Amino acid sequence: MSNSLVVQTREIEPVEDLLAYADPEAPLAWLRRGDGFVAAGSGVAAVIRVAAGEGSSRAAIAAESWRRLCADAEIDDTVKLPGSGLVAFGALTFDEDSAADSILVVPSVIVGKRNGRSWITRIGDAAPLAEREYGPHWAGTVGPGAQTPEGYQASVGAALERIGAGELSKVVLARDLAGTIPAGSDLRRLVRALSTGYPDTWTFAVDGLIGASPETLVTAQQGTVTARVLAGTIGRGADPDADTVASAALASSTKDLDEHQYAVQSLLVALRPHVRALAASEQPFLLKLPNLFHLATDVEGELSDGESALDLVGALHPTAAVAGTPTDVAIAAIRELEPFDRGRYAGPVGWVDAAGDGEWAIALRCAQFDTDADADAPIAVTAYAGAGIVAGSDPETELLETRVKFRPLVDALA
Repeated sequence: MSNSLVVQTREIEPVEDLLAYADPEAPLAWLRRGDGFVAAGSGVAAVIRVAAGEGSSRAAIAAESWRRLCADAEIDDTVKLPGSGLVAFGALTFDEDSAADSILVVPSVIVGKRNGRSWITRIGDAAPLAEREYGPHWAGTVGPGAQTPEGYQASVGAALERIGAGELSKVVLARDLAGTIPAGSDLRRLVRALSTGYPDTWTFAVDGLIGASPETLVTAQQGTVTARVLAGTIGRGADPDADTVASAALASSTKDLDEHQYAVQSLLVALRPHVRALAASEQPFLLKLPNLFHLATDVEGELSDGESALDLVGALHPTAAVAGTPTDVAIAAIRELEPFDRGRYAGPVGWVDAAGDGEWAIALRCAQFDTDADADAPIAVTAYAGAGIVAGSDPETELLETRVKFRPLVDALA
């Protein structure tokens, strides 16, 4: 890794399709409502990898490594928009003990757009900017993975026994789907399908992890911190009347409101040491997505200690929304009840810049693609979805919730 990066960002003519510049086989992208940025081509200026067992938390190690990298960099940024200048794409593991690496990637060239303005960032002697034609359409197949539907319901039952015994209040259990896509598939097509079909989510592609998450973990921008908690879910109705019934059922569900409150309190407790003037709405609102409703609460505060977005990621993750309450007991239960390593599923995914600003979501509605596979071999893919288990949960209902959450990715793969 170079000790000194020379970074230049300049405004360019408006860019229509950011993904046209991305690497078809291993795209790096962060998109929402048509704005965002992508790595142009496959060039990489720096990579920070953090494996299990390196001492302190992976987020803390990544944050310190990033500070050192930025301190030595020469940055010439005349655009000064969120995402311009020196930026790293990041994806961290859910569990500190995961066999997967947490990673920050600094591309050699980034193309971005926000609020009608477009820019290009180059590091060193980067290759010229060039669009790439999209490869042919493709379809993938996925089926039951390490956790079968029957196994999932059994795990939910075991979790309910622990909740009934008072060991914990909530645990989030996931299951997986495994399959393949054809060799040489243009993964930008999946990213584009997700960003088009779910424009209000964070659509991301980082080191083979691709998804569309509705849940912001934390955003830090010029001293202001914002976060959104999602917990409590119900599928959308088949028509407007059924939609109204579904939304009313969620808004009045004691089980879902309790689950949501656990998640909100977890976030507030983790944020308070780092912010002042912290505010959250008293009641959750209904977030409407194309396939489901969520209970949602927005939180906002002012950074009080000059920490970066990555430092906040380390303080907040894992939230009760993706782990449970108490957190350490919930993670121990997840390790025992899920027959797979989550890797980066439900971990933090996003970006950070040289000032420490950034946007981070929780990696939900996502799949991990083996982009390092032999070029002529089918590409392995594993998708994940989970549900929060609390007193009163029903195993069959929770299984159905995971099916609803799988739908965006499964539809896009098909």
